[in-house]
Amino acid sequence: MTPRLLLLAPLLALACTHASSTGNSAPAAVAAAGDIKVGRCIGIKGLAETKALGFDYAELPVRDIAKLSDADFAEAVKVHQQVGLPTPTANVFLPNELKIVGPGVDQGPALEFARKGLDRMAKLGVKIVVFGSGGARKVPEGFSRDQAFIQLVEFARKVAPEAQSRGITLAVEPLKTAETNTINSVTEGLKWVQAVNHPAFQLMADIYHMGSEKEDPEHIVEAKDHIRHFHIANPNQRVVPLENDGFDYSGYFAAIKKIGYHGTISLEAPGTKDFTTDGPKSMAFLRAQLAGAPVAAR
Repeated sequence: MTPRLLLLAPLLALACTHASSTGNSAPAAVAAAGDIKVGRCIGIKGLAETKALGFDYAELPVRDIAKLSDADFAEAVKVHQQVGLPTPTANVFLPNELKIVGPGVDQGPALEFARKGLDRMAKLGVKIVVFGSGGARKVPEGFSRDQAFIQLVEFARKVAPEAQSRGITLAVEPLKTAETNTINSVTEGLKWVQAVNHPAFQLMADIYHMGSEKEDPEHIVEAKDHIRHFHIANPNQRVVPLENDGFDYSGYFAAIKKIGYHGTISLEAPGTKDFTTDGPKSMAFLRAQLAGAPVAAR
């Protein structure tokens, strides 16, 4: 060995040792990072409790936070920072009164509200905003459904770049027919997403709504390239899902695992009477059922 190599040998040995140790630990780190994260839909006031219950994150309501005064929003930001619980997702996007479809509709107020909401969500670290807003998108009686769909696409093409510029993706939420009369299935949501054709306008699936409409879980698989988020509740009473609670989730869980999903799933279960008891049980149930999903090829 040359004198130069003798000098470098200790450094080379150290580098090899470091590479070996990181190589052994990397798969475990990847596996841990790939687990599905379980969150809870709740307002700012519920952040501390949600963290104490062990949830990975909280999902905030855009509409409520966008309506706060500047002073109250500053207080909300302070609470958010003090609690330290991540809030990567948000829902309840537009107020019911801000219509985006219908005869002679002016989408300007809804777009202005969306900008304010997205600004505030970006400050709270939100990356995905669920676009449900069933009242805002409801088609008036007697109005052309084809024209309404054109209006939906027009609004989405206006708001998607606003979301993208703030580092946020909008995720369309198909809602059951009792809540709105348009975009009532994952298949219909996918049609809207494909028509808009924008990277910041994607799709989510809510097992509560899918189960209520008896929608085939296979639609999740068909829409896998666009799904960015999930909601879940028992479709019978909109309570948190639990083992042996009277609803068969197996087909939906199988579909989520089949697509190799490793994102977020939020409990949106306002019918739950004792969340401090049932919430953690539901979280454990979801983690057990969805653990070990293969990573989908991209």
